[in-house]
Amino acid sequence: MTAGSTAASRATEDGRGSVAIRGLTKSFGATPVLRGVDLDIPDGSFLTVLGPSGCGKSTLMRIVAGLEQQDGGSVAIGGRPVDGLRPDQRDIAMVFQSYALYPHLTVFDNIALPLRMRRLDFARRLPIVGRMLPGVGQTEREIAQAVRRVAETLQIEPLLARKPGQLSGGQKQRVAVGRAMVREPRVFLMDEPLSNLDAELRVHMRAEIAQLHRSLRTTFIYVTHDQAEAMTMSDQVVVMMDGRPLQVAPPSVIYEDPEDIRVARFVGSPRINILPGTATGRGSVDVLGVEVPFAGHVSPGTGVQVGFRPAAATVTRASGTPGLAGTLTYRENLGSDLFLHVALAGADAPVVIRHDPAEIASFPVGEPVTMRIGEVQTLIFDQAGKRLRAPLAAAGMRRHG
Repeated sequence: MTAGSTAASRATEDGRGSVAIRGLTKSFGATPVLRGVDLDIPDGSFLTVLGPSGCGKSTLMRIVAGLEQQDGGSVAIGGRPVDGLRPDQRDIAMVFQSYALYPHLTVFDNIALPLRMRRLDFARRLPIVGRMLPGVGQTEREIAQAVRRVAETLQIEPLLARKPGQLSGGQKQRVAVGRAMVREPRVFLMDEPLSNLDAELRVHMRAEIAQLHRSLRTTFIYVTHDQAEAMTMSDQVVVMMDGRPLQVAPPSVIYEDPEDIRVARFVGSPRINILPGTATGRGSVDVLGVEVPFAGHVSPGTGVQVGFRPAAATVTRASGTPGLAGTLTYRENLGSDLFLHVALAGADAPVVIRHDPAEIASFPVGEPVTMRIGEVQTLIFDQAGKRLRAPLAAAGMRRHG
């Protein structure tokens, strides 16, 4: 049996890798960091905790790992409360941002260390005397087999005799993952493990970690502030801000159907456009003098916020057509994508619109343009930033007067 299949068989026994977090609170002095976090993480899933620096995501991870003590609430792994247990009693493995490898040990010994600590007592770990004690030889052979299985899975067999100082950043990251894998834990915890790598290597390692999760089928909890990591690897994403989960959903739902304007703004590059609007009472919202259909129950005159992604709008140079009149202020040509920055009267900042790069010459900077919003992809939020939902009318945009 391979390391991956062994971990998979253990992880699927009676939901042993499920994590239930209830009412978790934590403060450092007078500063609250977690404000009542509730999460259910199914066995074998890949959940990413996404949010800006200071939102509480790393503190949440450390509490699950047992490295921090919460002020209130509870954590259960596999249906068993673990609040009073030390980290080594929780059957979890953590991969840190700094890799936390021992520089004086070889790659082999770094990976083998968790098994030696678990299977050999202090006397049997002694360099000379320990080797002569009964059972040590057999245990060491079993540990060596486990290390080599993990090294084969991660394709780091040629590195086993090296020390961390002889490794690249990507190689160190694989060794850190291998040290976590060899324990065959219920849950893998990863705290921004790719943040020290260059951009090209991060893309490569994202694919490797996603493939590793598919092969192990063990629960992964991954913390990051990088939305690309969250959107490409996860089954579920929880967006956290100010110590609270704002939304928990698959990546596509987080992007296309956000519940909160803060989620909409945080996820997506370029970020979502937000324009001021006013409910008309005629089944529409007035956006800078143009009506966008919205059949929600909003009192006439109520202020709302209208969001749309860069790909949900179009720009033309034709004057007099229905839409929002503006001026092209900047063209951002990324090769495969062209983003047009358009200043609109009444808007606090230019909106960004994705456009066909083949037509870049037809949009000189400084020229007047007309922008139309695709109503089906328009997101309406109240003034507090909460999503307003209603079926959209089929009619197009209507110019007042």
